[in-house]
Amino acid sequence: MPMPMPLAYTSTHPKSPTVNSLIDSLPLTTPIYLNFIAFCFLCLHFLFFQKRSIWIGCFRLKIFIPREVEVLVVTFSKVLWGWLRKIYIGFGHENRMPDLRSGVRRSKRVNNVQENPAVIVPPTRPGVAKGPTGRGRGRGTRAMNQGKNAKPIGAGVGGQGHTGLDLPIGKLVAVRDELVAQKSAEKLAAAAEDEGSTSPLPERIQIGNSPVYKLERKLGKGGFGQVYVGRRLTGGSGCSGPDAFEVALKFEHRNSKGCSYGPPYEWQVYSTLNGCYGLPFVHYKGQQGDYYILVMDVLGPSLWDLWNTNNQMLSEEMVACIAVEAISILEQLHCRGFVHGDVKPENFLLGRPGTSNEKKLYLIDLGLASRWKDASSGSHVDYDQKPDVFRGTVRYASVHAHLGRTGSRRDDLESLAYTLIFLLRGKLPWQGYIGENKGFLVCKKKMTTSPEMLCCLCPPPFQQFFEMVTNMRFDEEPNYSKLISLFDGSIGPNASLRPIRIDGAAKVGQKRERILANLEDGVPLKKKVRLGTPATQWISVYNSRSSMKQRYHYNVNDSRLHQHVDKGREDGLYISCVASSLNMWAIIMDAGTGFSSQVYELSNSFLHKEWIMEQWDKNYYITSVAGACNGSALVVMSKGVPYTQQSYKVSDVFPFKWINKKWKEGFFVTSMTTQGTKWGIVMSRNAGYSNQVVELDFLYPSEGIHRRWENGYRITSIAATADQAAFILSAPKRKSTDVAQETLRTSAFPASHVKEKWSKNLYIASICYGRTVS
Repeated sequence: MPMPMPLAYTSTHPKSPTVNSLIDSLPLTTPIYLNFIAFCFLCLHFLFFQKRSIWIGCFRLKIFIPREVEVLVVTFSKVLWGWLRKIYIGFGHENRMPDLRSGVRRSKRVNNVQENPAVIVPPTRPGVAKGPTGRGRGRGTRAMNQGKNAKPIGAGVGGQGHTGLDLPIGKLVAVRDELVAQKSAEKLAAAAEDEGSTSPLPERIQIGNSPVYKLERKLGKGGFGQVYVGRRLTGGSGCSGPDAFEVALKFEHRNSKGCSYGPPYEWQVYSTLNGCYGLPFVHYKGQQGDYYILVMDVLGPSLWDLWNTNNQMLSEEMVACIAVEAISILEQLHCRGFVHGDVKPENFLLGRPGTSNEKKLYLIDLGLASRWKDASSGSHVDYDQKPDVFRGTVRYASVHAHLGRTGSRRDDLESLAYTLIFLLRGKLPWQGYIGENKGFLVCKKKMTTSPEMLCCLCPPPFQQFFEMVTNMRFDEEPNYSKLISLFDGSIGPNASLRPIRIDGAAKVGQKRERILANLEDGVPLKKKVRLGTPATQWISVYNSRSSMKQRYHYNVNDSRLHQHVDKGREDGLYISCVASSLNMWAIIMDAGTGFSSQVYELSNSFLHKEWIMEQWDKNYYITSVAGACNGSALVVMSKGVPYTQQSYKVSDVFPFKWINKKWKEGFFVTSMTTQGTKWGIVMSRNAGYSNQVVELDFLYPSEGIHRRWENGYRITSIAATADQAAFILSAPKRKSTDVAQETLRTSAFPASHVKEKWSKNLYIASICYGRTVS
């Protein structure tokens, strides 16, 4: 969080030691006029020395400043700036985002307390919590590892002779999850850098019974840690192992965000995965001074470095070898119950040059690893989706990671597919996006890019690999042997001439002859999970009910709307749901709503606040909403509902964070709609639900919806833009007889299907027009 200054001041000159000493000698209290003078001086310095020009009328006056004068003024400016920071820090001032106004209204049954119904939407903030739902998930970097030029941490784990300092992994996972959800990629890295520099690194390191190491050159920097070479002061032989004369030392400051509850979460993963194939060893771990320290083997260049030094393109055989060995490493990792969560070229390292392992592949950096298998029961972890949580690197993350779904084995393999295609082609189609909505655009591009287009410059095995891994189910066990066998034809028979060792392939090779035979016999592939291509269609939801009267109207313009509504009223029908397509309205009216009275408004604004508040005062509640692309909206409000309080929000992005906050306050989503790219969400208290979940996707989320149905949830609200579709699924408080539910997607309004559904006592419960899949 920046200091509460009117102007953010920076300088390109290196900070002199005398500046810090001058700042430290200054008092914490100053007269107001001195603060004003300091601020004016900083403004002048920014104007003249940073811009080096000033506009006078329509003329631009360039300014020449001697070097000696500039150095003097910059030093004085830094002293003033540091002084002001010290004053604010000393008094504990904090710059906070202003509290948002929430559109909550309590009816007369709840003490007649009324609040403003409109929610002011703040500007979109960059960060991890944006993602597809927030039109961006940061700036294209891993949540805890910055940028394509950031040096990867050149070691992994496994280990022997390490000290304790352990916490329960479940608690650390929860802490890690909260941090990832709250911090953007840039802020995490900045925090790590700032906090890591609060105290100097020790010049000599000894962890427990380890040898004494002298700190030498820096190898790289991760999200929370820094990695240096440590040279053994006495003894030592060889290039690896606990007796190596050089080791890699990873430092994490005890005040860093990753160490809020003691040792880093990564340590627990290292301990659990001790000796896992393809993960380098951690020989010692412990705390010295203000730092948690890991002592690891020094490794060689990453695949990113290799790609960069080979004209940004690797040969087919080398990438095929990488594929085979990476699949083997991931299989062993998955067998231990973990997924890596951040597979990318920077996290695959070769062995140290000049050693017998220089062609061996290693997987490093387990800071985002998570369990796919429950440690106590041994069963697969439950499926969930939290659209505001993203873990990984935007360029290589699976679409499920973008959408905030629980990580599973399929995600590592999808990230590996993107990694292999990148190493072959030199570029991925979604590179080049910038801005706060980068994650949103990247995920959308991944979902809309066909395998043929993505792999058009790749040999056939890579497209086959991509298609297989992107159509895996959430809890499906990958057929690692089958995946490895795809690349057999791309790898030469002479092992000594291969650019990468593929030792791990032998561990899964026993079944390969039978698998190859099956492939030759043309064994049909299983049904795909990620189906079709994006399209804009009608999405209708049907619930089983006892026989009742229902009526639908579609392609209704504004002038004829009241005729249909009035006719329905005469027949004892009330509006149950509404939708819009091509600026025309669709309305569903039935006799099973339980409403006692109803009003509606067509307005030129999206969710007309004044009218809604006026109806709230009369004890009407919003029961259905629809927005049209031309800016108009239809709002239906009814009496006879169980709601006791309502709140709504209009947002340029799907407001999952707001929804999650309101859930904690006892509200549930009861209506939602879209208008262009805007979302309108209505939440109510006393809605009769015990829990709610969200399914948000760029395509129709078939797998997620079916999993929710199996767990007793039913779709209660749907809405879609031209980019995304959102489904709210609710669990009722009262466990009644199971309500059958079906969904239907059609290019035209489903008039020809509705009567068929009625004959099966299935009635329209929700309908919308927008993003789905053909």
